[in-house]
Amino acid sequence: MHQLWIGSDKPEIALPYNPNKNPINQSRQPQSDKNDKWIVQFLNEIQVGHISNRDGNQPYINPTSFWYSSENHEIYFHSNAYGRMRFNAEQHPEACFECFKSGRLLPSNLALEVSFQYECVIAYGKIYVIENMDEKRDVLNGLLQKYFGKMESGKDYRPITNDELKQTSVYGIKINAWNGKQNWINKADIPDNILKLLYSLHISSMNSYY
Repeated sequence: MHQLWIGSDKPEIALPYNPNKNPINQSRQPQSDKNDKWIVQFLNEIQVGHISNRDGNQPYINPTSFWYSSENHEIYFHSNAYGRMRFNAEQHPEACFECFKSGRLLPSNLALEVSFQYECVIAYGKIYVIENMDEKRDVLNGLLQKYFGKMESGKDYRPITNDELKQTSVYGIKINAWNGKQNWINKADIPDNILKLLYSLHISSMNSYY
């Protein structure tokens, strides 16, 4: 089994984690994993996602608005009619999606243990371009509903026209796997062995003082 070694000249710590052998959405820290219900709620709340695909060997990532359809188990977004996202999607459909929320910084007296509060979702799947005009309109109306749900088409804004649809590329990501993670602790962790070491050093220094 492949192992990742942490150390300088000689291996010190072996991590039994190989992303090529584990399920792609398997977390290295399963205690932080969240269930599907939590993931869906998170996707409904977060406003910006990041979508990564590639042009040959060149990765590309793009921040975007998006919405998740529980019915189709797909993530939808849009871009200009022509551009890097459209080109990459038509050449290499494999994609990764990510969105997150961050909170407080969590300082520590150990550099290894400094951290910050965060929640995130990562999804894996394949992008496809939606060509049907009615489907494109439905997806874009879904976006409007997520971000401007109190506004009504035909009342607060003009309904989407066919000319506007022709100027827009609309995409779906068929989700193959996903995982949600939450690290929203109130303070940074300090390992027990480090606590014991700090305590012993403190006692030692106190004895030396007296």
